[in-house]
Amino acid sequence: MGPALIARNYAETLLTLAKRHGGDSVIDEFGAAIDEVAELLRREPLVREFLETPRIDLEAKKKAIRGSFGGRVPDLFLRFLLVVVEKRRQALLQEIAEQYQVLVDEARGRVRAEIVLAHEPDDTLREEIAARLERRLGKRVVPSYRVDPALIGGVEVRVGGEILDGSVRRRVVGIRRRLLAVGLPGVPTDMGPEM
Repeated sequence: MGPALIARNYAETLLTLAKRHGGDSVIDEFGAAIDEVAELLRREPLVREFLETPRIDLEAKKKAIRGSFGGRVPDLFLRFLLVVVEKRRQALLQEIAEQYQVLVDEARGRVRAEIVLAHEPDDTLREEIAARLERRLGKRVVPSYRVDPALIGGVEVRVGGEILDGSVRRRVVGIRRRLLAVGLPGVPTDMGPEM
């Protein structure tokens, strides 16, 4: 079983625990807690190294987790975290957090979309893009926006593993490829790197 599937299994287990022990409020509480753990591991490489190194005793890791998170996260979540460490799956905690969010989104009929534009959108454009995506996808969209001037114009949307690319950059690259494929006389076949 690959790491992505193992992480998904742990995320499913965490979501099942949340559903059994309080429903939506606990689902959100566990989501915030697993996100906090994942963010700590991203932000603090020494913490990640401490948890992942086999040279450090399991009991020392568990003691550190209890000391760091005890009283700050729900007790049931803390026990889940300790099981992850006992099973030596702590390297998957960030992936577990991502998978948990995907499962919660699926259960609530929503998707997260990263929307990349060439310039900062105003509120009206943000609302219009989100509304169009919701109509197209048939789900509630939780958008995040990013600016990339290299797009030139248009929009690029990432939803899960899918990319919807309506950027001018993509169109220019496509035109360039077609022109090179035709092999026009007098046009060099190597016109430099793609955009």
